[in-house]
Amino acid sequence: MHLLDQRILGIAILFLLGMMVTVKRIATGSVLDKPKGNLTIRLVNIFNLFFLLMVNPLAAILLILRCMGTIDPTHMSIDKSGMLAVLEIAGMALYASGFLLMAGALIALGRNYQLGGSAPRSEDQMIKAGPYRLIRHPMYTAALSISLGLTCLIQSWASFGVFCLYLVLILLLIPVEEAGLRNAYGEAFLAYLRITKKIIPHVY
Repeated sequence: MHLLDQRILGIAILFLLGMMVTVKRIATGSVLDKPKGNLTIRLVNIFNLFFLLMVNPLAAILLILRCMGTIDPTHMSIDKSGMLAVLEIAGMALYASGFLLMAGALIALGRNYQLGGSAPRSEDQMIKAGPYRLIRHPMYTAALSISLGLTCLIQSWASFGVFCLYLVLILLLIPVEEAGLRNAYGEAFLAYLRITKKIIPHVY
């Protein structure tokens, strides 16, 4: 690493993961939820759990042991210190902001939280507070931000492949999820849909 010591970065990743698990437990009342629904929904949710609870801790441990570059055969060789600095600054910003956004979304959802793609329950309310004021799927934005941020921090083509797969799965899941929201909330959701973007405020 160029800007941050690898051990400090690994500890920071574990700290952010621990904070996210704590926020999820307090805000939603659960930590792990069993994936359900059709194959696409199950795949996305299993992949999400695998990425957050396996890939990130593994990356953190390898950073703490200072062996990420030697163990990862897809590690990017970047000789220019300026390019490395840009990647690491962008990675830190994306990674930290992803966790902050996810925490904000979990707090806004509270007990209305369900795994992605699940149809709203009869007692669930349509949430338009917090980050949901600007985008309809802030948790997906957060997951993509964390994934891309990790790629920049560890400079790994394998990690970039995970980000690309994540993006494809999320884009497949969004229409399924929005169909369920439309069925549950009708015109209220259609009105909300007209004033918000999917995952990037004011863009997409």
